[in-house]
Amino acid sequence: MSPALFPKHVAAVLKYQRDPLKALQMFNAVKKEDGFKHTLLTYKCMVDKLGFHGEFEAMEKVLLEMRLNVDNSLLEGVYIGCMKNYGRKQKVQEAIDVFERMDFYNCEPTFLSYNAIMNVLVEHGYFDQTHKVYMRMRDKGIVPDVYTFTIRIKSFCRTKRPRAALRLLKNMPMQGCEINAAAYCTVVGGFFEENHHIEAYELFDEMLDLGISPITTTFNKLLHILCKNGLCRKGALNEAISLLNGVAEEGMKPDVVTYNTLICGLCKSAKVAEAKIFLHKMVNEGLKPDGFAYNAVIDGYCKLGMIQNADKILNDAIFKGFIPDEFTYCSLINGLCRDGTILQALQLMNEMLGNGCSPSIWTYNVVINGLCKMGCVSDANNLLNDAILKVDNAVEILNQMWNYGVIPDVITYNSVLNGLCKTSKSEDVMGTFKTMMEKVMESWTELIICLEKWNKDTRKSHDFLLEKVEKGFLPSSTTFGRVINCL
Repeated sequence: MSPALFPKHVAAVLKYQRDPLKALQMFNAVKKEDGFKHTLLTYKCMVDKLGFHGEFEAMEKVLLEMRLNVDNSLLEGVYIGCMKNYGRKQKVQEAIDVFERMDFYNCEPTFLSYNAIMNVLVEHGYFDQTHKVYMRMRDKGIVPDVYTFTIRIKSFCRTKRPRAALRLLKNMPMQGCEINAAAYCTVVGGFFEENHHIEAYELFDEMLDLGISPITTTFNKLLHILCKNGLCRKGALNEAISLLNGVAEEGMKPDVVTYNTLICGLCKSAKVAEAKIFLHKMVNEGLKPDGFAYNAVIDGYCKLGMIQNADKILNDAIFKGFIPDEFTYCSLINGLCRDGTILQALQLMNEMLGNGCSPSIWTYNVVINGLCKMGCVSDANNLLNDAILKVDNAVEILNQMWNYGVIPDVITYNSVLNGLCKTSKSEDVMGTFKTMMEKVMESWTELIICLEKWNKDTRKSHDFLLEKVEKGFLPSSTTFGRVINCL
């Protein structure tokens, strides 16, 4: 490498390297360069990269090295990044450990660190612990900022206490904090979730009257709350559209996420025609719809049985560069099966496999069940051969599932067994049933292993096995051996 290698150059390369382990190799390789020494900048880039991709073991090793080579009092930003990345991967205890070790490593947490760990705790439902951390922060004389209060407001809203959140919002100026749009929108969302639509709407208008206009990201979070399943059914979508019009008048420009959220909410409420209007509006405003928007509308039409409309949207999307994915195919296959056009669904499934998309267990179940039902339409001899052929197709799909790494479930096997019984194919019935039972026994063994891991004693696994034997199921030697070895 060049002798004029600077930390900022290394940091730039690490940032844009997508593979975290390749980035780590480069990070370690530059140590050998004459005169080069890693700085806080390069260490932080490497730690952030590894943490973001969930390579926590490697991340902790780099942290250990960093503590030996960098002034520990400067590492708060690095620790905050670690807490956030652990939180993103649902590793709450690990995030707490990072926070608790900061004092030990001579890095005094500021309100920024407290905000980071409190947000992780709130996001994962640890509301009591969040309050304890906040009280500890105040006991240490650390002054909270607007983000601290917003996190507490979010905690109140998540615990169905929007009025407590509103009181805290109104008290913020007395605490020396200026109220911002994020805090307002959080409380508005809390009122909407508790079905207090009038209060929510009045509070939103109050925010705009005060000249506080949310940025697009903040508004999108509120829109997401309004477009959730439960609120869709309570009519919150009309409020969502009205709020969108209100902030648009204040100069906020909706982005792709804004439209995606609204389109998805409308489709969940079976208002697919309205969703299509917003899809076109999105294009007219110079935004390019992504797969999420197209899939939502296609799936919405399929669920309404309007396959031709879904197909029209798909063709238009493909013309604009959209590539159908697994969700697209699954929606269309399900729609075709509901419409009774099973053979067309089977043809589409083959096309799906040809394009490198793997059907889910749910998709296999839908097609197999449809094929087997078609095999029982008539008892006439001339249709019986067709029925047998169609059930054979179902069995063939069942075999393909294992090749594509999709494990058939009880619904899958029951559909095939039902079809085989109706076509009097006794040999195939017994063969399929035997395979199913073998897989069930494997599942039992795995469950017993899990029970042993979760419980120090073996009573639960022992009781589970006895229960199955009493119901007439005989365990395999492997299953039986697992329990015997633990007694």
